[in-house]
Amino acid sequence: MKDSFSRLHPVVCFFFYISVILFTMLENNPFCLCISLVCAFVNAITLNGKKTLALTVKYLFPMMLMVIIINPLFNHSGATILNYLPWGNPLTLESVLYGFFAAALLCSVVLWFSSFHKVMTTDKLVYLFGRLSPALSLLLSMSFRLVPKLSSQTKEVRDSQRALGRDLSKGSIFTRLKTAIKIISVMITRVLEDSVETADSMKSRGYGLKGRTAFSLYSFRQRDFAVMSAIVIMSLVMIALKLCHAVDFRFFPSVKSGELTAEAVLCCVVYSLLMLLPIMINIWEGIKWKRLQSAI
Repeated sequence: MKDSFSRLHPVVCFFFYISVILFTMLENNPFCLCISLVCAFVNAITLNGKKTLALTVKYLFPMMLMVIIINPLFNHSGATILNYLPWGNPLTLESVLYGFFAAALLCSVVLWFSSFHKVMTTDKLVYLFGRLSPALSLLLSMSFRLVPKLSSQTKEVRDSQRALGRDLSKGSIFTRLKTAIKIISVMITRVLEDSVETADSMKSRGYGLKGRTAFSLYSFRQRDFAVMSAIVIMSLVMIALKLCHAVDFRFFPSVKSGELTAEAVLCCVVYSLLMLLPIMINIWEGIKWKRLQSAI
């Protein structure tokens, strides 16, 4: 499925991800967290495909399991004692439930950040922060580019050394250490050369000169205005309902949720719509595309 949401204006995408990440971290209601987790997973699958499944299986599931196990071992708060640990501390129902909540929260935030990294590319970040702070935009651009670039260059150097008979996985420990030092030396040389080339390129393009203009292909269209308005309205409604304690939920000293009021239902509905916004836009654009194809 093509992601239509990522083709919106960078300001809209940036504000959406900042909003959903903040609301995910600040809202402690399990229902809202489940909505955020499901939407984050679907959004990540849409953007990254099988990479999201690999990320979930290799890293997120073990990390969640570790949080679920470790939290009751060190957190003994709660009124409902299930049993006693071998060293005498109580195992409480509240600490177990909070472990599941913390694990789901961590997984949800990581998935939202993975989608943010995919949508908010370097050119979009430079566009957003370039006029406000050129130094900050340059720093962000180089930081996001550094790790993938070093990773690919290191792989090239390792392959070339392997072709010369210097394999890191073969030989004695001293031979492998010598090969590793050789690879590190080559990488340091390449990094220094790249820094000199970057400095020369920036100087030739007039970086830092007064009155220097910036070119951009992004334009704020009517659709961007409509989506941005929806995000702002839903965010303001969520903030107002949060201040009114519409969906309060506590884990300690005992598990207790607020009453099911009209404000609580409204908060859950608005929260769900905000989290589902990219999915709804993608579905709507897919329906429009099929209608246009059938009309040809």
